Amino acid sequence: MAKRAPALAFHPATAERWADVERLFGERGACAGCWCMLWRLPRKDWEAGQGEGNRRALRKLVRGGAEPGVLAYRDGEPIGWCAVAPRADYPALARSRVLEPVDDRPVWSVACLFVARPHRRCGVSARLLEAAVVHAGRHGATIVEGYPTVPSTDRAPDAFLWTGTAAAFEWAGFREVARRSPTRPIVRRKTRRAK
Repeated sequence: MAKRAPALAFHPATAERWADVERLFGERGACAGCWCMLWRLPRKDWEAGQGEGNRRALRKLVRGGAEPGVLAYRDGEPIGWCAVAPRADYPALARSRVLEPVDDRPVWSVACLFVARPHRRCGVSARLLEAAVVHAGRHGATIVEGYPTVPSTDRAPDAFLWTGTAAAFEWAGFREVARRSPTRPIVRRKTRRAK
């Protein structure tokens, strides 16, 4: 990991901060019109909603009182996002053999990380992961789980690293607990609520 990201603030994505989510994600909805709905919707619904439909779905969650992620700010500007929620909020995980539950303990899952291009490779993702653990703990979670990508090359395209890198999770204190695929470990970290 390169230099540590300085002077960041973190806030949950709330209805009052919806404009910041839109500003950060931009016209492309972070990546390919996803709006961080890929793991929340059936695949056909996600594909049909790419762009505006997925934006409306995320906005509906936020306006309904959910806090589906954490935003990172530098100098008052939103520069990063980490989606974190109870694993049950991500039905796509239930359909994955590689990411099936490790055990029957309740966990919160990190589904996505997005950092604005000018702020990449300076530690923002790792700091977002730390903030996501704190956020999940405030909502009663005792374990936060992630599904990072282990790139097959030193320079994988950023679009393929949307679940985060193993290095960022390790820096943020996560430890591997299972690996059913060479490129997709399952990592965990306890929150301060854990006994």
